[in-house]
Amino acid sequence: MIVTASINKIRAIIKKNKNKTIGFVPTMGALHQGHLSLVRRARKDCNFLVVSIFVNPIQFGPKEDFKNYPRNLKKDIQLLKKEGVDLVFSPKNEQMYFYDFSVFVDEVELSQTLCGKSRPGHFKGVCTVVSKLFNIVNPDIAYFGQKDYQQVLIIKRMVRDLNLSVKIKVLPTVREKDNLAMSSRNVYLKPQARKDSVCLYEALTFAKKLIKQGQRSPEEILNKMREIITSKESTKIDYMIIADAESLKELKVIKGKALISLAVYIDEVRLIDNIVVNIKSFMKK
Repeated sequence: MIVTASINKIRAIIKKNKNKTIGFVPTMGALHQGHLSLVRRARKDCNFLVVSIFVNPIQFGPKEDFKNYPRNLKKDIQLLKKEGVDLVFSPKNEQMYFYDFSVFVDEVELSQTLCGKSRPGHFKGVCTVVSKLFNIVNPDIAYFGQKDYQQVLIIKRMVRDLNLSVKIKVLPTVREKDNLAMSSRNVYLKPQARKDSVCLYEALTFAKKLIKQGQRSPEEILNKMREIITSKESTKIDYMIIADAESLKELKVIKGKALISLAVYIDEVRLIDNIVVNIKSFMKK
């Protein structure tokens, strides 16, 4: 396994392997089983596998956790080596962004709601760095997890609108034994907050149950979800929404394929989660 911070070296290695199917898993490090599930699928699908580790500064707001975001490059490299990764790209900030960097990639429709509404500029940073990584690595297939549902939709839109050749594969959210979605930020949780965090998935699955039973009012469902989450003292809701799974537009009546999504602060730790429900699948049963 080759580990490098050099963009020129990455491009030279990719050029030598241009006849292979190149898989790519972009990460910000602090790897967990969710990341590794993407790596394993990519390893299965592709002849040559690249993983990037880069904590992207421009997707963090001024009051967010960029400086304290968990970093453990040595451990990450050991994990990736065990998984048979061919190439790890771990650049420095100055290699990705010149001192007078002034060109950005922005999506202006899907990014106006959910996390984009509560984290202005976040997806501008995501689109910019992902487009740069795609340009550097030139992968055939890139892998993402459903936990970051909005991010994946935006990246798919970027790929479509900018005529990029990469194929995007989305894999299911990987969860802990108690169903908390795996996240690098979970390490921040104190013991009581960690216990309280299971309420996110409880709220989502209760919402799905209500829909399956015939409830079609987002307001009624969100009220029940709110009761579950606010029953824990450590929680503070950032947002909860039931939206069309393709457009991300908030639904007044639940129909078709719907995304139930939330972001909740557990103490000071912001966690996101979601599930997708298809009304048609319930009607067939």
